[in-house]
Amino acid sequence: MSNPFADQLLKAGVVTKQQVQKAQTDKKKKNKQNRSKKEKPVDEAKLKAQKATEEKAKRDRELNKRKEEQARQKAISIEINQLIEDNLIKRNEDCEIVYNFEHQNKVKRIYVNEELKQQIIKGKAGIARIEGRYELVPQSIAEKIQQRNEKRIVLFTEDEKSVDENDPYADYQIPDDLTW
Repeated sequence: MSNPFADQLLKAGVVTKQQVQKAQTDKKKKNKQNRSKKEKPVDEAKLKAQKATEEKAKRDRELNKRKEEQARQKAISIEINQLIEDNLIKRNEDCEIVYNFEHQNKVKRIYVNEELKQQIIKGKAGIARIEGRYELVPQSIAEKIQQRNEKRIVLFTEDEKSVDENDPYADYQIPDDLTW
């Protein structure tokens, strides 16, 4: 027996050998239970680690979504550039008429001839932006570009202008040859 107090009690005849053994087994059980309680912080550490991995996985998924969206936008931009380059309306040196239009609250200009100007006015052609410059494209291509990215079509009007009922100048037509 390693417990001097238990030894003294045995010599005095206060306790029996079975009672001492029972007390020792009870003590071992309590120690074992205490050790199992100490393992719970390990479980908490596992939970924290698991939570951290779940958060990391969530951030990774969000990052992957952003990267996929950027790749998709880039693919659309390349597709639009290809549409514009393949279908642009050629302009040559006889395009001397300046056609002014608004883009991003700034007045921009493009040189056209009379035929192209009439196509733009009637909505049969649109102005598309490609790499900082502006090109003319047919109506069907302008519609396709507008479906993919509205910001790339600068001028493409299909709808009729609404007339204000109280407009005193509604009866007067603005001449088509008026340039600003």
